[in-house]
Amino acid sequence: MDLSIVIPLFNEDESLPELCAWIEKVMHENNYSYEVIMIDDGSTDESWNVIEQLRAKNACIKGIKFQRNYGKSAALNEGFKAAQGDVIITMDADMQDSPDEIPELRRMIVEDGFDMVSGWKKKRYDNTLTKNIPSKLFNAAARGMSKIPLHDFNCGLKSYKKKVIKSIEVYGEMHRYVPVLAKWSGFRKIGEKVVEHRARKYGVTKFGWSRFVNGFLDLMTIFFVGKFGKRPMHFFGLWGSIVFFIGACIWIYLGIAKFAFDAYKMTDRPLFYVGIISLVIGTQLFLTGFIGEMISRNSSERNAYLIEEKAGL
Repeated sequence: MDLSIVIPLFNEDESLPELCAWIEKVMHENNYSYEVIMIDDGSTDESWNVIEQLRAKNACIKGIKFQRNYGKSAALNEGFKAAQGDVIITMDADMQDSPDEIPELRRMIVEDGFDMVSGWKKKRYDNTLTKNIPSKLFNAAARGMSKIPLHDFNCGLKSYKKKVIKSIEVYGEMHRYVPVLAKWSGFRKIGEKVVEHRARKYGVTKFGWSRFVNGFLDLMTIFFVGKFGKRPMHFFGLWGSIVFFIGACIWIYLGIAKFAFDAYKMTDRPLFYVGIISLVIGTQLFLTGFIGEMISRNSSERNAYLIEEKAGL
């Protein structure tokens, strides 16, 4: 199968018929074998009924319905599990992503050899104050921390090699960081394509300011898990040792000062309490690293590694 098109959605019953007709037109024009996987993330409108009606007319349309709203990451993860195409395209259901971009996104994977290609909505039709400016700040922070030169991590229009989406797990609010997850999994050829951003035709946006706060927290989570997930002692043990050493030095200094000068009590100096706190925090950090290391070593996935190729095995 040439393509799997994964579309997470929540309360988008008005846009689905037009979107599916547009996708079908593009698929037929390019003679692709394809499937469209729609994941209804607990919609409270008629979205699932519309999906069933569309499937009755086109067997290439498939659906997954969540019992309640779990979020876009959960929807994408289930869609990735079900996808069978050689190239996977993700897009939003609100008609702001253009299906006309699909052929070029696929070509960049198949012919140019990219592991994944992320869309860049260079010209946007969103509110400047509430979406565009926060999005620019968010993308700048993500770009700086991940070292992936993408302008738009948030863009829902992306294409992937099948191997990429079968090698990663998207959970929580991590859908914004699929490029980072892909990079941590060893897929480093990540491209970018300027794509059309269309004004919303149906419904209202489902995202508020909270997504930017959660986005920064998720970025820190991915950075830490990706770098220290299998070796937590390298982080907590290092900083615990440093803080403990500082506290020990303070106590040694205060001890020498007490016996050398005998002019004051150790407990009369604020530095005494700084030393105690440093020793306690340093010990706690070290023990946190030790416990994390024990959990990691006893995890069922402690030796789960992604192998790119095998020969003779």
